[in-house]
Amino acid sequence: MASDINSVILVGRLTRDAELSYLPSGTAALAFSIAVNRSKKEGEQWVEEANFFDISYISKSAENFKQYLVKGKQVGIQGSLKQDRWQDKESGQNRSKIKIMASSVQLLGGRAESGGAGGYGNQGYGASGYQAGGRPAYVPQQGQGPADPYGGDGAGFPEDVPF
Repeated sequence: MASDINSVILVGRLTRDAELSYLPSGTAALAFSIAVNRSKKEGEQWVEEANFFDISYISKSAENFKQYLVKGKQVGIQGSLKQDRWQDKESGQNRSKIKIMASSVQLLGGRAESGGAGGYGNQGYGASGYQAGGRPAYVPQQGQGPADPYGGDGAGFPEDVPF
């Protein structure tokens, strides 16, 4: 029997600053939205289409991470889809909304884009030296890390790789 898969990976820009709240258990929760652009062809022209996604990030590191999640900041999100269901009080109709429950949030973009927010830029790390998903930050220095069969620094990597 095949198991179900519910996994999402997105890269986009925040449409508003993250809002911090706390669950009854005391755990910090961040709520924010991102816009993810995609190009599609209409006739002979390519046009940009924006898709907007609501994100919830519940984690012990959310409180410290909030200051870096500001409008316009590019982020990478890994998580799963969650459907909220409720009944509209006015019409009595059933309603639903799908949002993304982030398990990992990474800051992307350069230092200049971060507006001087600690210089964590494209490393994807919060102020504590940990990724937002709670994993320790590891940034290999030149000459460290796994062996690269194409020359150690990626410079000899073949250019015809299909990705």
